[in-house]
Amino acid sequence: MNLKTIFTGKLRLAGLACMGLLALGVGWQQLRGAKQEASYRTQAATRGDIAATVTSSGTINPVVTVTVGTPVSGIIKELFADYNSQVKKGQVIAQIDPASYRALVEQSKGSYLSAQANLDKAKVTLADAERTMKRYQNLVKDGSVSVSDYDTYATAAASARAAVGAAAGSVAQAKGAYDQAKTNLDYTTITSPVDGIVISRVVEVGQTVTASMSTPTLFTIAQDLTKMQISATVDESDIGKVHEGGNATFSVDAYPDTHFSGVVTQVRNAATTVSNVVTYSVIVTVDNPDLKLKPGMTANVTFVADSRQDVLIIPTAALRFRPKTADGKNIEAGKLSNGQKRIYVLQNGQPQPVVITTGIGNDKQTEVASGELTEGTEIILETLAASATKTKTTNPMGAASGPGMGPPR
Repeated sequence: MNLKTIFTGKLRLAGLACMGLLALGVGWQQLRGAKQEASYRTQAATRGDIAATVTSSGTINPVVTVTVGTPVSGIIKELFADYNSQVKKGQVIAQIDPASYRALVEQSKGSYLSAQANLDKAKVTLADAERTMKRYQNLVKDGSVSVSDYDTYATAAASARAAVGAAAGSVAQAKGAYDQAKTNLDYTTITSPVDGIVISRVVEVGQTVTASMSTPTLFTIAQDLTKMQISATVDESDIGKVHEGGNATFSVDAYPDTHFSGVVTQVRNAATTVSNVVTYSVIVTVDNPDLKLKPGMTANVTFVADSRQDVLIIPTAALRFRPKTADGKNIEAGKLSNGQKRIYVLQNGQPQPVVITTGIGNDKQTEVASGELTEGTEIILETLAASATKTKTTNPMGAASGPGMGPPR
């Protein structure tokens, strides 16, 4: 082996050693860069107003809604009201064909008159029987007639008296049937029971309505559309935050940019359970002077449970943040007393724990009641995905370093 070959081999070994050292340096720089580039999403603590709220949804309906039906069957002959018709109490809004009911009235009237005539006849018969009985009563005293003859006429008088009672009962029965027939005839004329507006009509002219087991509905009338109410459902975990007299705000899909307000007038005690979820009905009364709100609209309701003014506020998401170790486990920072919460602030690029006591809050913001936290402090909300910077090393000539650094052959 000559000297040239030995020299060339040593040069190759030196080149390989340099490549290994360079690779280690690049890897260390990448790891160091990844550690330095770990970042967090933060938001500053601020002062302002906050409200503790409960969200729900419900249906808008008039405060007073009257369903107008009919207790008699028949064919709808005429309609005098339609959707959105303004009606007054006692106003005729529909007419059922009264022909058959008029006939029943005349028939029952004839039965009533006949029963009265039979009563009068029974009274005449009773008067004659009583006169005969009294005459025989005087004759039996002086022995002109036998006692058995007197008994016969006394029995006839008693029978005539009973016949009068039966005839009087028939008169009462016939009069009841006559009155019922007249009432049914009156029922064929449908009138509005209240002042209001027709919001529903479910019959047409010529349609037959049948009142057998239940009263068929013809119209639905809202007494006053300027006063509406929302029947909202509130979960059992939130119902304790809602109280009668409390304020509520809501929106509807028809006016997404408009916020309406109302007052809680009733928190009902009756629970509704669906799929093991317990809810309660809360009634919210709403003024509707411009009639924007329509019956049946869905309202997204926010109940204001409590409010604070000019307090220190942090994002609610900060209460859920926990820094993690390199293996992804949460860092333990010690136990807390009752009512205390731990948040993390950003100091010198690293998360530092701060213990606070919270007040009221909602899904977005929470009040800081006490603790070593000042306005403007950056609070960590979450860790952002770290992306290590790829370091590219070049030789003095500007060519990318890599395999093949041996001397030219």
